[in-house]
Formats: sequence, C-alpha cells, structure tokens
Amino acid sequence: MESASEAYSFTSPPPVRNYPLYWWHILAKILSFVIFGAGSLVISFIVFPILKLLFPSRQRFSRAGHHFISFMFRFFIRFMTIIRAARLTCPDRKELRTLHSCVIVANHPSLLDVVMLISLLPDADCIVNSYLTGFNILHIIVRQLYIPASDSHEEIMQKSVDAIKRGGCLIIFPEGTRSLASGQNSYKKGAARVALAAGCPIVPLYIGGNDKRGLRKHDPMLRYNTRHCYHYDIHKKDDILPDEYKGIPEPAAAKRLTQKIREALSDENNREHIVVYN
Repeated sequence: MESASEAYSFTSPPPVRNYPLYWWHILAKILSFVIFGAGSLVISFIVFPILKLLFPSRQRFSRAGHHFISFMFRFFIRFMTIIRAARLTCPDRKELRTLHSCVIVANHPSLLDVVMLISLLPDADCIVNSYLTGFNILHIIVRQLYIPASDSHEEIMQKSVDAIKRGGCLIIFPEGTRSLASGQNSYKKGAARVALAAGCPIVPLYIGGNDKRGLRKHDPMLRYNTRHCYHYDIHKKDDILPDEYKGIPEPAAAKRLTQKIREALSDENNREHIVVYN
C-alpha cells in the first residue's frame, strides 16, 4: 500500500494489475465521449427546436431545457455505470433535487464534474468556461441555456443574480478551471460576489471518490485510473450564509466568504471522502 501522502495526492499511482480491464476502461471512456457528442448533436438540432415550439417563452424554454439536460445527464451516467466507465454516489441526492435560489460551489477535479452536478440538480444554471462558447459540439446548448464566462463581468453578474432570483441554482467552480495533479488551484471570489449580490446562501458540494487520472487538466485521453473505474462521491457540506457579513465592505466580505468556501472544499478537510489505493 502507498504512503498516505502519495495515495492522497494521486501523484504516484500504483502499477496496473489487470491490463485487459485497464484497456477496457479506456475504451469505455472513449465510447462514453462519442455517445456524449452524438447526444449533444441530437439535442441541439432536434430536441431544442421541438422544445422551442412547445415552450415559446424564453423562461419556460430555459426551465424545460435545464430539466431535460439534467435527465439526459442522469441517463448518460447510467450508461457509463453499465459499461464500467464511471459511477456516481451521493448520499444527499434527495436534498439536492429540492435546492433552489442558491449558489452551488464545488471543487473541480475532473472533466465530468459539471455532468455529475447537473444530473443531481434539475434547476441548475452554470457559468461555463469560455472555450465551450466557441465553435464546438456544445456551442448551441451552452449559448441557449447557460452563462458563458466570456461575457463581461457586468453581464455575468446580472445573469447570475437573475437566474437565482428566478428560483434556480447557480453552479460555480471557484477554482475557475480543473485542478492539477498536484492539487487545487487558488480560489476566485466570483461565487462570493454573486451570493452577496443575490443575498442567497452558498451550498458547497465536495466531489470526492478515487483518482480521476485521464480527466484532470492536461491529462492525455489514453490514461485512466490504474485500478478501478472512475468513482464520483459527492457530499453536501454546511451552507455558508452571506448574511453573516452584512455591514462589511463588499471586497472584505467576498474575501472572507471565499476563505470559508476554500475551507469547506479543500482536499485537506475532506480526506474521508477520498478513496485511496489499496
């Protein structure tokens, strides 16, 4: 068994024990991405036009679209579970489905994090990385349902507050990008500022499980966890209430809130949710 530090950081994986299973996992991952891409095309060019006919108002279309994407992501995760590419556990699943009017913050260890979270949150909006708003397979879905990070700061703030006031949940990854193999990135203050502007609670969700090797930032596609299929274990942490910082200047309040978010989501404070090698 590895030392605690090596197992915890996932920087030194143990050798592959079962090569046929390892290569099956890589094949299953590639197949999952192909299915995801094909499904995105069907949603963009067939499902969305139908939803627009059924729900002509912008608000009703948005709500129907969010629920449909959440449903399809649940189906996609079930598919990955069947072919042993990935699996999801969440002891707070029922509670998450009833959340509304809040900012959801989460750590960002892998490429599939937003898929896992949206599958659990039917009314979730999300601030998405600017590269997804360019010419790619997800362009239509992102542009019509979610908030591009490429928008101006003022537009992002306004759209975020509006989404929360309509009763939705807004997913934000405070790191801004996927974590590196060496650990989490520094936390940005955007989530704290949105929560202060909207006057809503912050709900931290820690994404634990096992090594996401092959889905982390800069990882090659033909790489995978050396022992098991990807396991996502998502846990709700205690709510963070911006009301505690009323009367404090906004920059100071945002800094303190961001520190509380960092403490709630740090790997160091969530070791019990991390599966180490054995």
